Amino acid sequence: MTPRPVLASWPLAAALLAALTIAAAWPGIAMYDTVSQFGEVLSGAYDDWHPPAMARLWAVLRGVFGGQAQPMLVVQVGLYWLGLGLIAGALARIGGRGAAVAVLACGVLPVFLFWQMAVLKDAQMLGAMLASMGIVAWWRLADKRVPWWGWALVAVALLYATLVRANAVFAVAPLVAMLVATRWRMRALLTVAMVLATLGGMQVVNHQVFGAEDTGIRTTQPRYDLAGIAMRVADPSATHLSPAQAEGLRRGHCVKGYFWDPLGDGPCAEAEAPLAGLSVGQLYATLAGAIVRHPIAYTEHRLSHLNSTERWLVPAGWLGAWPPTEAEPNTIGLGNPGTVAAWLNQATAPLAETPLAWPIAWLAVAISALVVALRRPASPRRDLALALLVSALALEASFAVISIASDLRYHLWPMMATALAVVLLADARPSRRALRIGGAALGLIIAGGIASRAILPHAPDSYRAMLTS
Repeated sequence: MTPRPVLASWPLAAALLAALTIAAAWPGIAMYDTVSQFGEVLSGAYDDWHPPAMARLWAVLRGVFGGQAQPMLVVQVGLYWLGLGLIAGALARIGGRGAAVAVLACGVLPVFLFWQMAVLKDAQMLGAMLASMGIVAWWRLADKRVPWWGWALVAVALLYATLVRANAVFAVAPLVAMLVATRWRMRALLTVAMVLATLGGMQVVNHQVFGAEDTGIRTTQPRYDLAGIAMRVADPSATHLSPAQAEGLRRGHCVKGYFWDPLGDGPCAEAEAPLAGLSVGQLYATLAGAIVRHPIAYTEHRLSHLNSTERWLVPAGWLGAWPPTEAEPNTIGLGNPGTVAAWLNQATAPLAETPLAWPIAWLAVAISALVVALRRPASPRRDLALALLVSALALEASFAVISIASDLRYHLWPMMATALAVVLLADARPSRRALRIGGAALGLIIAGGIASRAILPHAPDSYRAMLTS
């Protein structure tokens, strides 16, 4: 049994790292979404374009502690390091000191740490998910039952993670199913039930509980996909867009694999205007019919976006991989991050061009690790790793059909979950065959990514240039 003072040193180390992170980042990196949400906090008028749960919590914390982005920075960094500290301490308790060090090392990887300095819903989700897993790991890795109050804390953290990102349910539901059920059929049924219940109830929660205005954000996904189909096949009966409108989309480069945004602007908005007038139900019914009639066009469109968001066969400089070193220009008091964070951020930005910042590379590792985990006998470490991997892969799979933007921050949880799962599984050597096959797949992915960045013209260097390129 590890002595208690030694055991406590791991959460204390995590607490020190949290304090250093907060001090370096203070008052936090304010991006476009940060400015938008803080504007809601100041005005008291909320909408559903960004998660109202986060803005409401922000308003409460600001009312108690004051400040601008600082309270939310403390929340997300605190949850982040709390989860990692508990996992590290739990591993040290069962003799895995090397694994405990590796867990904290995952936390200081720039690809994770610097995004945690940006006050965003994605960082809030990652922090909440890690905190919940830390609580579970504290007992499960010691082969003990999680007490009821521990499960209550887990439920609160996962509920917040679900509310703070529209697609978080695709990670949370399978994670819960893996933690509470033992049979695969029950896990699948529980996952589907949770996803459907969450998607159905989210609108009630956002609009009636949190009082958010409906901005029509639910229409963006089907409009993006229908426009993508129309760009490839001019079929007014399937897409509600005339040949002239489809040509306007093509001429204006309105549908990009990188993001949805051009469709909401100028001539592109005019070209897809018939779609903007349809209800959510009508749009999804139209999309379903268009997919049946033009599956190849739909698949080409979705693969283009999937390649972009997975950051694989893309040019060098693909935007959205690293947070900025300065705050988004604003007039509401959100300042620049600390000079230490800005310097470290800029110094590590070249890592954005490496496989560490390619979600598809992490996806390959996750699939390989899943195969390894499934072939191992049940154990606390293996079971926790399996839960993390299933959650990571489920969220990544959802991007194939539900995603309209390519920022790296959307993949933070799958990437971190994969890293932690690999640490948990490192207590036993995988088979040589698994290493060969997994290594070969990862090698091909990395080779393809390097080649595309070497061959393709450099990506535009600004958001506005991405809109018009």
